[in-house]
Amino acid sequence: MQKDRYSLPYPDHLINYLILKYLTEIKISPVSNYAILYEFLAYTLTHNNAYSIIKIITYFQRDLKTTYISIYFDHLYVIVDIETTGGSPWKERITEIAIYIYDGKKIIDEFCSLVNPERNIPHFVTNLTGITNEMVEESPRFYEIAKDIVGITDGKTLVAHNAKFDYSFIRQEFKNLGYSYKRKLLDTVSLSRKLFPGHSSYSLGNLCKEPGIEINDRHRASGDAMATVKLFELLLEADEESYMPCIIRNSKISKLNPSLDSKKLDDIPEEPGVYYFYNTDKQLIYIGKSKNIHQRVMSHLSNNTSKRAMKMRDEIVDIDYELTGNELIALLKESEEIKQNKPVYNRAQRRNGYTWGVFSSRNDKGYIVFEIKNIRGRNIHPLSVFTSRGSARSSIRSLVDKYELCQQLCGLYKSDNGCFQRQVGICRLWRF
Repeated sequence: MQKDRYSLPYPDHLINYLILKYLTEIKISPVSNYAILYEFLAYTLTHNNAYSIIKIITYFQRDLKTTYISIYFDHLYVIVDIETTGGSPWKERITEIAIYIYDGKKIIDEFCSLVNPERNIPHFVTNLTGITNEMVEESPRFYEIAKDIVGITDGKTLVAHNAKFDYSFIRQEFKNLGYSYKRKLLDTVSLSRKLFPGHSSYSLGNLCKEPGIEINDRHRASGDAMATVKLFELLLEADEESYMPCIIRNSKISKLNPSLDSKKLDDIPEEPGVYYFYNTDKQLIYIGKSKNIHQRVMSHLSNNTSKRAMKMRDEIVDIDYELTGNELIALLKESEEIKQNKPVYNRAQRRNGYTWGVFSSRNDKGYIVFEIKNIRGRNIHPLSVFTSRGSARSSIRSLVDKYELCQQLCGLYKSDNGCFQRQVGICRLWRF
């Protein structure tokens, strides 16, 4: 006869393990009744050396679906929202932070504070958030609350809506203090796309509208974070296919070569530069560049989209990098390094659908000039490769706009009288 609580032969507790791995191994999905649940947990006790203990639980809830979820997600989450002075974590600062500690059922702790950004809050930001310079004038600076944030989030998974934005700002604030802040990351946008497909928008406001989640103080950290808590609760209940572990950041890179030191990944900065992958023979197999080399390296290590990508990932045993200060120098350095070293996976990449390349040379006046050429069937080494001439031009144009380069020297403007940028006074070549 099924009981509301199963009588367990253990003194008021039961060791609980990560259920996803077990369900895969012993083929129980979902837990259908308490007898199976009991046998399942007893099985885990006999295999305690194979898995990691995550928590001791003392009771089971009556509802079987809730039991399944509470056991699987018996974990603490840091649900976060921030407000900032702008959109760039490298240029702007945090003005407000709200943190709710959630155990899968209820909020058990919280930390909310305005933050003095030590700079002016633009009018358009004040119009959006309602946070004024006067409101934050007497508020603590980030370094004054940093220790509290480290303590309350330690050992927990950070959850946020569009989590990359919040996490990048928090990490940058800590980096300004000389501290490397790392947490597992879960994005409710990504999880919502998996569990609630078909929405025209996955904004917090739009996702909260259908289930009737009220957002108090919209575009304030505490109001948005509380709405994210309620949305996350719905996501936990809906996650019957166990998508969540696959969305937690870094969960996809669990199958790395065992010789690769995972701690080394944490030391790769989020700055422009060139990175290098090596195999077991200390052979350089790939060179890449990015304005955020940490993010780009992690994308390589979690790339399961092709056999070639997974093959390269499995061969990586060491990673090195060199910071360049900006994206343009990274582009030039990457090209030069590839020409000199000819890494095997860079060569394979150029044979794989990229038919246009950007090349650099010096003209008779000594200036570096750029040119777009078709590279199909040619054994030549461009600065960068593209699938079309248009995408190559767009890439050059973005660099021209960003660094105020000469359109004529960059191959975008055919004239003997100087480029259009010269005529309006923003071409660096003719500025002095």
